[in-house]
Amino acid sequence: MPELQIPQPSEKQQLFLTDEHKYVCFGGARGGGKSWALRVKAVLLCEKYPGILCCIVRKTYPELRANHIRQLKALLRCGQKDALARYNDSDKSLTFPNGSVILFRYLDAESDEDRFQGTEVDVLFLDEATQQPERRWNILKACVRGVNGYPKRIYLSCNPGGVGHEWVKRLFIDRRFKEGENPDDYAFIQSLVTDNAALMREQPDYVEQLRSLPPRQREAWLYGRWDIFEGQFFEELRLEPDLAAAEKAGCSLSPEELRREHRWTHVIEPFEIDPRWKICRSFDWGYRRPFSVGWWAVDYDGVVYRILELYGCTGTPNEGVKWVPEQVFREVARIEREHRWLRGKRIRGVADPAIWNAERGESIAETAEKLGVYFEKGDNARLPGWMQLHYRLSFDEQGFARLYVFSNCRAFIRTLPTLRYDPLRPEDLDTDGEDHIADETRYLCMSRPVAPGQAAMPDNSNTGPLRLFLDIDERSLPPAPRLERMRVVRGGEEATGKEQDNT
Repeated sequence: MPELQIPQPSEKQQLFLTDEHKYVCFGGARGGGKSWALRVKAVLLCEKYPGILCCIVRKTYPELRANHIRQLKALLRCGQKDALARYNDSDKSLTFPNGSVILFRYLDAESDEDRFQGTEVDVLFLDEATQQPERRWNILKACVRGVNGYPKRIYLSCNPGGVGHEWVKRLFIDRRFKEGENPDDYAFIQSLVTDNAALMREQPDYVEQLRSLPPRQREAWLYGRWDIFEGQFFEELRLEPDLAAAEKAGCSLSPEELRREHRWTHVIEPFEIDPRWKICRSFDWGYRRPFSVGWWAVDYDGVVYRILELYGCTGTPNEGVKWVPEQVFREVARIEREHRWLRGKRIRGVADPAIWNAERGESIAETAEKLGVYFEKGDNARLPGWMQLHYRLSFDEQGFARLYVFSNCRAFIRTLPTLRYDPLRPEDLDTDGEDHIADETRYLCMSRPVAPGQAAMPDNSNTGPLRLFLDIDERSLPPAPRLERMRVVRGGEEATGKEQDNT
């Protein structure tokens, strides 16, 4: 009987190969040996447990062939006299002498999802999991079932970024579980390129190649950072204070102090709104996909604060609650009657011009007006709208932005960081993402346009031509005092920010 010869795994690969959690995610950076570990795990399980059915899933068939089928055929010596398994190209499967089978399947479009209806496997391997939306993750989970007594498992590999970045990060990095998800079922094993001894031996300059990448791509691919990744559309968005930027600007405040001062971060704790501030409403319609309503306060400097939101999404990302317009606007009207920040206000609303379409009867805008919810037609120009949002998210020299989000606006915080650039229109957003909140925020920004932020000017006072006319050395002058941003006070005391509200 021919023997299976497998190279010595790295320490992280060994952890993956021996992990017995129900869901194990392996990866976090480029070059960590993830695909090798998935292949070897599948082979070892098939050799150990006769008759089990495994399935390796990747986004496209060419990727399956290039990253798994070719290597497994070589490892198992398929087609040779001493073959350890038989490959069938018509049904894309490897069959072992003990009856165990590895299937190869791809999942790239909605039409591919139908092929998984009725599929039943013991072990599923999802390679490059962040390429798949959460809806497909749920479809694949349902395929892992059976009554043969073998413990059912799913093994994943991935890098930061991609359409599935948010759900993978939620489950395996942040460990924020929903009802019905058992934390004890999930394990994450991070493998960096430096953990892959074989790659370091064969290609020692690969680390330097990763170090030479643009900053955001380098952070994700080399260090496996999940809060930042290449292709992220809103690169400026900071859910937590950007300590590196603050330090570079000479600011030594703690994260708590930065957050309290609204510096180098966009997510802040709610505070009591000044009753004299203007209140705006932005809206994006959705039925099968989520609808989104955002309420914004505008301070005296023109800075906008997302204070409340109503997001029509089920527990599944990008799945709408299927409310008809009347349901939506009855709830909007109720909130605006009852919430202390909104009641009694003359609220200016802005929405996608498409809601005025009355070709099939009463328009959505007309339904809203009947219930006392009024909108103006928003400017739907995409690229100028995205630029306005970029302008507002950018920080000035002192770390202040012109758009902030209260921490109770969880849908904004969840969806905006996951959006990516359109691969065909490099300056536009990929509409396959969960972009409904981004769209209504864009309408709001276009209704209150701002100029681009001013970059810091270089100090050339001692080298430029004007130095001939200076009679004082500027290096001897103390720095100009920093003017404090306007603070909201209530009852003679500064607002504490402890009162929170969530709609």
